[in-house]
Amino acid sequence: MGIEILTVVLLLCILVFFALGAQVGLALGGIAMAVGYMTWGDGIFNVIPTTLEATYFSFILLAIPLYIYMGQLLTKSGIGDAMFNFSQMIIGRVRGSLAISVIGVCSMIGAMVGIIGAGIMTSGSIALRPMLERGYNKRLALGVIMAGGGLGILIPPSIPMIMFAASTQNSVGRMFLGAMVPALLTVVLMILYVVISCKLNPDRAPRDIDNKDIVKLEGRAKFKIARDGLFSILLIVAVLGSIISGIATPTESGAIGVVGALILAIMFKRFKLDMFLHSGFQTATLVSVAMWIIFGASVFSNFHLLMGVQSMVAGFTASLDLPPIMIIIMFQLIMLLLGFIIDEFIIVLMCAPLFTPIAVSLGYDPIWFGVLMIINILIAVQTPPYGFALFYLKGIAPAGIGMSEIYRSVTPFILLNLTVLILCMLFPDIVLWLPNLVMN
Repeated sequence: MGIEILTVVLLLCILVFFALGAQVGLALGGIAMAVGYMTWGDGIFNVIPTTLEATYFSFILLAIPLYIYMGQLLTKSGIGDAMFNFSQMIIGRVRGSLAISVIGVCSMIGAMVGIIGAGIMTSGSIALRPMLERGYNKRLALGVIMAGGGLGILIPPSIPMIMFAASTQNSVGRMFLGAMVPALLTVVLMILYVVISCKLNPDRAPRDIDNKDIVKLEGRAKFKIARDGLFSILLIVAVLGSIISGIATPTESGAIGVVGALILAIMFKRFKLDMFLHSGFQTATLVSVAMWIIFGASVFSNFHLLMGVQSMVAGFTASLDLPPIMIIIMFQLIMLLLGFIIDEFIIVLMCAPLFTPIAVSLGYDPIWFGVLMIINILIAVQTPPYGFALFYLKGIAPAGIGMSEIYRSVTPFILLNLTVLILCMLFPDIVLWLPNLVMN
């Protein structure tokens, strides 16, 4: 069976199994083993132990459970609320301040959780009800939660970034640094959109939505809110700083984050045994699901690579005789389409080892291409009609809000993300300036 026919068979099998609702990791691994057995015979089963060892004993991937655990401890202990209240205390009198706070704080919560679905649902559980109760337009409220919670995969520490670095043998620190300027640019554009849209249409954020209970607090109460918010932000800065400065590896920094989250919970008298146990169980559930997906997708990807798909794609792109940037755009479109049917983990694991070497052979920096991939995934999983994140948002939306309203709520923010993607493609220094400056 030629690699072209094999690729078509594999993709058709994926579509059929996903349409039937099969578990993603098992479906991908099972498809690879079944097709591989018909192609290679018993030899295909040698892929399983080698993939198992490379996946579950990767030092970089050991950081994933720690970052998820840190995020669960921070959100379950209520420190996420503290960050939200601190933001409101600073900008509470600005029209649209609640939406601005949601974008900033939920972006950080999404980064702590590290997974788009969990980021959106965690952000929504904290911020959606207060926004609707204070008179915000439903579309604006839903849109900023999708934008803030989803943006977590672009703000370090990001689990998809760790997975990209692990699958392409690149530096996690450089990857984190490369994403920081695009992430900051995205947040700024989103805040500008909220401010301008609320000014043009005041009904989207009426003045009586200001959180007077927070803005008018005095003395000791304000100090407590500021203390809790600042310390939680400093923890995230410490986690990132330990990686960037070279003091700790990504795995060690994850451990620092977990210990720091526990210390903050105890310091702020938010630590409870039930919270601690629930955070552990939730982390175990998320990690179990994530690792099954990673293993199944890695088996699928390794089998496909062994069959020669990388050479096929390289030959195909060379035969098109297109400028290198057009090849990069073609890769972006492929990943955008994949985002309609599969989640961010699988896109990274399937596309990173396949597309990144080709991008490097065309003269592009792998960190630049990796950040483009993360931004692309962020757009793909939020794009109507089948983006995965849309259904997470529907799950937390109030009764009576249909998918058509959710589609309209996320559209402006998708266009802003697309603008950032285009700018990063046209001006690579947006991505590369900071890692080159800091890590030489």
